Amino acid sequence: MNGRCAIYFRCISVVTCILLILGGGTGAVTIHVPAPDSSGTVELQSYIDGAHDGDTLLLAEGVYAADPTAFIDSLCGNCEEHRTPVEATVGFIVRGKGIVIIGRSPSETILETNAGYGIFFDRSRGSVLAAVTVTGGRRDPDGNATDAAVVARMSRVTVTGCEIIGNTSRIDTVVVGIGGVFGREGADLYIYDNRILDTGWDGVALYRGATAVIADNEISRGRGAGIGITWDAVATVTGNRVSHFWKGIGTFGDSRAVVRGNAVCDNLGWGIIATGTSELDATGNVVNHNGNCGLAVWSETCRARFTNNIVTKNGWRKEWVCPCVGVWMNGKNKQAEFSYNDIWGNEAGNYQDLPDLTGRDGNVSIDPEFPSNSNFELPAGSPLVDAGNPLITDPDGTRSDIGIAKSRYPLLTPVRVRLYRKGPAPSPDTGPRMRGKKSE
Repeated sequence: MNGRCAIYFRCISVVTCILLILGGGTGAVTIHVPAPDSSGTVELQSYIDGAHDGDTLLLAEGVYAADPTAFIDSLCGNCEEHRTPVEATVGFIVRGKGIVIIGRSPSETILETNAGYGIFFDRSRGSVLAAVTVTGGRRDPDGNATDAAVVARMSRVTVTGCEIIGNTSRIDTVVVGIGGVFGREGADLYIYDNRILDTGWDGVALYRGATAVIADNEISRGRGAGIGITWDAVATVTGNRVSHFWKGIGTFGDSRAVVRGNAVCDNLGWGIIATGTSELDATGNVVNHNGNCGLAVWSETCRARFTNNIVTKNGWRKEWVCPCVGVWMNGKNKQAEFSYNDIWGNEAGNYQDLPDLTGRDGNVSIDPEFPSNSNFELPAGSPLVDAGNPLITDPDGTRSDIGIAKSRYPLLTPVRVRLYRKGPAPSPDTGPRMRGKKSE
């Protein structure tokens, strides 16, 4: 795996708990959705429409293909004028209720959306999407459409154990493509243990009024930013690997984010930045081998704390969006703090447009001696162990390290997500009580 990043995600037993809790609620039922046949007669949307608040849909093995529907989105997620009508398409839609949708595993249960808004959760409080692959999105011609495999608005949604892959559709008249998971107005998202790969735009993006916990995901190979937190969105971003995008993790507008324990590597432009009037707390990240700068403060009005980060080997690509350095200060910002970071081995220097901070406020410049280009565990005896910010304590009770906390290592091994036993699912007639339309 030389030169590439990888993530290892855990078995999502917590989703099984959610299934048991919601399935046992008053009036809630479990609906076994039949496998689609070669003629595609099983319409998943009809089962979604027939489900009631709190119900669970257990999907079988197969490809559930959506019949896309055109609609007018009355709000524009990323326009200056919020109430700009947008022409878009939707594949599957969950509206006005919270339901649980669970596949057999991402390799067995595939949702082919054929639309700009692949799965759209609208005013859906308490929905869960787990153990499926979401793919096959098609870019809408309206450039204002916030196309993504999963879109949520005015909803509380958990997305876990999914593979969101292959949403690469583009058209020549629109710069943006299709993203991975997008949070719109009033969305509360829990995005964890997913693989978000091969997107035509941002891996995860948050717009007006969205909040999210984004944890332990592999987010790789896309255009745009791996994780973009914009407008007034609020996020906790922890334990992700973000690689091979145009850009890594950024806070924009008036957003706020805690970005902790992430590996941001092999992106074309910057690694982690703060701009606008946003507030960023970047702690214990590894920012390695990005094309231009590693860390950047992009405005004079944002607030940022960078502590316990390792920023190494950035600047391998010709200057594009920022200088090829470890840390860049774009303007005079007196609200950015740098302490206990290791800034080392960056192509055009470690610092630009701010003083060299090596030897000050706990900042150092030494080779972290990572085992490989994809494993960022500190070796035994590293001077960066227990050398981090003394105000931060590692989970094992010791002083924090510079870099990703040792409690996250050794890296977890990959597992196959499966939430119910392999074998034919009960038919709607013999399984648990079912509401919703049966296939013919």
